[in-house]
Amino acid sequence: MFWTRLASGIVLIIIALLTMSLGGVPLLAVTLLIALIAYKELTGALLCATEGKKFNLLEILGLLGVVAYYATIYFTTDTIWLLMCIVFVFMALMFAYVITFPKFKASQVLGAFFAFMYAPLMLSFVYLTRECPHGLYMVWMILISAWGCDTCAYVVGMLIGKKKIFPVLSPKKSLEGCIGGVLGAALIGGLYGYFFVEKMFLEQKVTMLIAFICGAGAIMSMVGDLAASAIKRNHNIKDYGKLIPGHGGIMDRFDSMIVTAPMIYFLTILLFQF
Repeated sequence: MFWTRLASGIVLIIIALLTMSLGGVPLLAVTLLIALIAYKELTGALLCATEGKKFNLLEILGLLGVVAYYATIYFTTDTIWLLMCIVFVFMALMFAYVITFPKFKASQVLGAFFAFMYAPLMLSFVYLTRECPHGLYMVWMILISAWGCDTCAYVVGMLIGKKKIFPVLSPKKSLEGCIGGVLGAALIGGLYGYFFVEKMFLEQKVTMLIAFICGAGAIMSMVGDLAASAIKRNHNIKDYGKLIPGHGGIMDRFDSMIVTAPMIYFLTILLFQF
């Protein structure tokens, strides 16, 4: 299992390096594919799927909404168009709820919309961050915050972790591991900023800014990881899927990145002088 998990992780890192370096359509296409799979995994976990069928009307409308939203952010980042797309997805789900009543429960409709907002919309900030000025440098903070924190938290937790901070939700997580994950991500971010990004901002010192952003992103990455775990525990499932050998589904591997990406995007926009 370890070697399978390691091999899958290496493949994911290679894909991330290639697509984030290229940006543009390749990154958008890969992010869209991940978002569609994540949406399907979430609707399945939230019991929005119809038993015995691969897709029901709610899922189809949600998947179409994901495609429409990603098409929108490719052609424009105007807030009005983005909000209109989100509202139309909700209205489409409500329309399906009404015309097919009583086929679906209200909880299924809300779950379908929650799944749209949770994974696809939040993941789109990976692409949006890459499209920022100097996005080629900024986008890596998402990986540092999410996967860097996860690695550092695991190592510190294994070495000195004692105090269990979430004994019911995540028994293996320790307070020491959480602190180590945040500090580790901040340190990696600071080193990345000093050696790779500082030279791009001659009028602004960015090392400490990047360290701060990566640390803040690391906190959110743990929230994302725990939130995804809470959903699984609420619905008594072990993994969201089996797509990634050794990891589970897309939601099992990208749970932390989903929540981290918007944090990195907004802090980057607010703190950097582009």
